[in-house]
Amino acid sequence: MTAVPADGLDAGAEGADRAGGAAGADGGESYRLNVDGFLRTVNGASIGDSLLTVLRDTLGVTAVKDACEQGRCGACSVLLDGRLAASCTVLAADADGTRVVTVAGLGGAGLARAVRAMFLAEGAVQCGFCTPGFVVAVTDLLTRHPDADEEEIREALAGNICRCTGYGRILAAVRAVQAERGALRSGDAHSSGETQRHGETQRHSDGGPDGW
Repeated sequence: MTAVPADGLDAGAEGADRAGGAAGADGGESYRLNVDGFLRTVNGASIGDSLLTVLRDTLGVTAVKDACEQGRCGACSVLLDGRLAASCTVLAADADGTRVVTVAGLGGAGLARAVRAMFLAEGAVQCGFCTPGFVVAVTDLLTRHPDADEEEIREALAGNICRCTGYGRILAAVRAVQAERGALRSGDAHSSGETQRHGETQRHSDGGPDGW
């Protein structure tokens, strides 16, 4: 199965592939999914297959975990066009034309890196089965609300179940990410202020417009 970079596909061909989820040669559904930046072709799928089933069983994306299949545990969490979703509750054919991001597609830098690192540092990973879903959910939360308070964090993670940690270490990991990112923002603001002040001083000394 060939994965095509999403940005490299001819727009006309992409539109044709998306038109109504064409029937495959064997009578099943045929469509393309944009998964973690790559267009993946799905052939012969059942019209009732969930996105979770297609991701794991057809495309081999096993970081998305199969647990409750009822949208209640968060283990299969992905981002659909930037919105958190339980992939077990989404028909795969309905995801045609959207951008699907799994934990593997969040990248190894920035916020996602910080979330992964703090989960390890705070001991929020034990068996690890629920961790991908939590990482997706936390990254989504802190992208939208970097300064979320305790109640907002608990509410955002209410759909994710962990049978090992008792949640305390997970909450500690989220707070640690917030502290680290907050310190970085404060440092950037301080550096920007220093640069601006230096520039103003330089303009004054050079007799620029502000010094006339």
